[in-house]
Amino acid sequence: MDIKEMLNLVKNGEMGVDEAQKILKDLPYEDLGYAKLDHHRALRSGFGETVFCQGKPDEYLVQIYRKFFERDGEVLGTRATKEQFELVKEAVPEVTYDPISRILKVERKNKEKTGCIAVCTGGTADIPVAEEAAQTAEYFGSNVDRIYDVGVAGIHRLLSNRERIGRANCIVAAAGMEGALGTVIAGIAECPVIAVPTSVGYGASFHGLSALLTMLNSCANGISVVNIDNGYGAGYIATQINRLAVR
Repeated sequence: MDIKEMLNLVKNGEMGVDEAQKILKDLPYEDLGYAKLDHHRALRSGFGETVFCQGKPDEYLVQIYRKFFERDGEVLGTRATKEQFELVKEAVPEVTYDPISRILKVERKNKEKTGCIAVCTGGTADIPVAEEAAQTAEYFGSNVDRIYDVGVAGIHRLLSNRERIGRANCIVAAAGMEGALGTVIAGIAECPVIAVPTSVGYGASFHGLSALLTMLNSCANGISVVNIDNGYGAGYIATQINRLAVR
């Protein structure tokens, strides 16, 4: 439960002090021994803790996911496998899974979304990373406009979407190969651009390293770069920028 919401319930007499104290007792974190769940994070930063599923032992993942769900009513997991989804679903039947982004989530219905983030890709192969960014931003309350397969090899595809790009408060540009998409977009947009290098390409792309170096060495202004394939990080930062834009 949101702390502000809880305090209002106490103030209005809709929740008892003892019940509120029970909710607050696990702040700043809940210690499971093998994991310390940061229930205080949303109060500090405006974003709740996300579960990084990759590599977690099955039993730990299920218990962590269930704990967050029981407390908050929603939870976002990233880099999940289909097998992990099946395990979590036994404990949390409400959970959904997207095999493209590998996002495992339970989300509150009728969530209000604000502003606009444009998520662009160089090609179709970049969509899994872009979807991780897009769905992260939507989960945290942003409207997202997906503009896919607009790479510089056919730059007319990108330029035909300039009006949509111009409506965004922030742009995420996911691209592999040489990774030039972020630079081109930053050259035509007035809002911040977050470039995401993807591990898409042939041998000399070095699993995304060539795109990362291109983006880091961009001659365009207003562009920042996250790690290779880090769609989640891009979606998170984009939401922070979008929130400031609509504040």
